[in-house]
Amino acid sequence: MGDHTRRSLLRSTAIAAAAGVAVHQGLAASPASGAPGPAWPPPLGPIRVTPDDPRYQDLVQRRYNLRFQGTPEQVRVVGTTDHVVRAVQEAVRAGKRVAVRSGGHCFENFVDDPAVRVVIDMSGMTGVYFDPRHNAFAVEAGATLGEAYRRLFLGWGVTIPGGYCPEVGAGGHVQGGGYGPLCRLLGLVVDYLYGVEVVVVDRDGTARSVVATREPSDPNRELWWAHTGGGGGNFGVVTRYWFRTPGARGADPTRLLPQPPASVLTFEMEWSWEGLGPDAFARLVGNHGRWFERHSGPGTPYAGLYSELLLFRRQSGRLMMLGQVAGANAERLLDEHVAALSAGFAPPSARTQQRLPWLASALRGPGEDPGRWRLKTKAGYLRRRLTDRQVEVVHRHLTRDDYDIVGGTLSLNSYGGQVNAVAPEATAAAQRDSILKLFYLVAWADPKDEARHLRWIREFYRDMYADTGGVPVPGPVNDGSFVNYPDTDLADPGWNTSGVPWHALYYKGNYPRLRRVKARWDPRGVFHHTLSVRP
Repeated sequence: MGDHTRRSLLRSTAIAAAAGVAVHQGLAASPASGAPGPAWPPPLGPIRVTPDDPRYQDLVQRRYNLRFQGTPEQVRVVGTTDHVVRAVQEAVRAGKRVAVRSGGHCFENFVDDPAVRVVIDMSGMTGVYFDPRHNAFAVEAGATLGEAYRRLFLGWGVTIPGGYCPEVGAGGHVQGGGYGPLCRLLGLVVDYLYGVEVVVVDRDGTARSVVATREPSDPNRELWWAHTGGGGGNFGVVTRYWFRTPGARGADPTRLLPQPPASVLTFEMEWSWEGLGPDAFARLVGNHGRWFERHSGPGTPYAGLYSELLLFRRQSGRLMMLGQVAGANAERLLDEHVAALSAGFAPPSARTQQRLPWLASALRGPGEDPGRWRLKTKAGYLRRRLTDRQVEVVHRHLTRDDYDIVGGTLSLNSYGGQVNAVAPEATAAAQRDSILKLFYLVAWADPKDEARHLRWIREFYRDMYADTGGVPVPGPVNDGSFVNYPDTDLADPGWNTSGVPWHALYYKGNYPRLRRVKARWDPRGVFHHTLSVRP
């Protein structure tokens, strides 16, 4: 894997480049939502694609993570909520397992599973518009983040603080909590979620669409709450979201979501692995962690700074940090940050930075199609910097001589700030006092290499959390894992020996409430996968 490919894969906090196809830009009306829509162009679909159809390969076989390959009997490309209702109803009546795809990237086989017989593809539902009925902005589930950013900003000068990669689909991104370069400044995407439209299946097997909002008087409010971080594939098929800043009043759309900064300072910097021993490595990582311990509370003057410290394998030759700083004093804030990281250590050997208009930065993306890689990822939250023992583990696994692959990495992604201004129970996203989010990655191309690459990342992760049974059990330092970087090893007693179940790592004390939502809205367990909420 070349340097450009590594950097492209890791530019996004989720390495995410989805296969979302913005086929239909019209605002198709849905009887369930009352969303406005023109008579022309008509909505895409419904389309039924079977294995003998030439479109099947694009929809099924060329997926994001080549480790997994599904073989559905059909893919239903939908353009309206009614299309989704009919597709789900047919699958339920036929006893076929159904899954949904919005953008198309997933680190596990929740959609690309041979047991899934019907895939509902949301790429025809890409509308982004202001909905006066809810006095909020609607984003359909098949819209990519880039399309949402572009249309919200060009139309009304507003945004939502979503992920780094513009090609990720909104459908799954929002349900997992949604974070990105503006999260320290503005909070999570779900902190702005006003409502959600979901196709659910009743106990008698009837599919129908439901709208749930955060209004205290809404009898469906708990269904809204479950979609503020409860993870995808759990409760039904989301067809659209509505967003509005909590407490925002009036009918002026330009004041109902936050305005992004006019420009951001983007940056990349590198340190050479040459001559970098354990002590120097520990100094850099320790400086980084101490800085975020000091500057990750709500209201920090460094809230506009987002970074990813990419700790590549030694064979890559370098370590790297990339990100952006928002605000008029961005250059000064970045200089101060770099100076703190370089204390007692060498400054970056290479550094580039560029001021860009915010939208141009948001739409850049990684510039690489990751659909030719096999991937395994893991995640963790940090409440404090890595312990000395954990830093030693990181250095050891990044410099192991018995493992020659270049594409193994740990990324320390900035977190906290305004994210930590929200109570853990206010949304299903429970980690609300963390300073960093950890993202473990290994990527390879040859199927024959899978066993050794999986062994490396699994041993790395196990050793990082050896004090707590091989997983990041919530405590003084660690705070569980991130559901949008799913890892089925957390449910495997061979790798999770902590006695703490996987759902406590993702949802902490919010899991019982999620189970109650599941029992009400998906009592038959129609929507499920390895890490789905159990009723």
